[in-house]
Amino acid sequence: MYNLVRIKEKIRVPPKEFGEKLEKTILKIVQEEYEGLIDEDLGLVVSILSADNIGRGKIVMGDGAAYFEAELEMLMFRPLMHELVRGNVSELTEFGAFVRFSPIDGLVHVSQILDDYINYDAKTPAFVGKKTKAKLLAGDEVLARIVTISLKGNIQNSKLGLTMRQPFLGKPEWERISEKKTKEKEKKPGKPGKEKKK
Repeated sequence: MYNLVRIKEKIRVPPKEFGEKLEKTILKIVQEEYEGLIDEDLGLVVSILSADNIGRGKIVMGDGAAYFEAELEMLMFRPLMHELVRGNVSELTEFGAFVRFSPIDGLVHVSQILDDYINYDAKTPAFVGKKTKAKLLAGDEVLARIVTISLKGNIQNSKLGLTMRQPFLGKPEWERISEKKTKEKEKKPGKPGKEKKK
């Protein structure tokens, strides 16, 4: 999910920045330009941690800026399909719950919240299971699985789809509710059937 990556990059330093310390200037420039962007191969740039091994500057005809090759160390976020993630419900809407577990919130569509018919209570707001009475509220900690990934350009255009309908997903107490229902079913005696005459 999170990785440290080192890449070499050419950085344009405009003339107005020439008076500052070069490493500090380059770090500031790349942090402003790169943080929050998404690379298809590497994922989302969460943070530029350092800019070092800076080469000699080159000037291009017709451009007053200097270009420096530097090594950048970056903290990257790359979600993986079917990965389990733990996060907190940040928002509830009629169509689902947003879960914050990374720089990009994941959406658990209403159909993927519980393996039960659920109602949305807009006043609270909350989702409540009809049979299980299991509740989902803003702030709840949940375990979910990534089922769709759409990384496009930046955080605002990217989407992660999650599910909590599989066993052991959702809120920890949901599993206890499920175990209790299973035990109750096992304890109930079956209806006596009529024996067939031979």
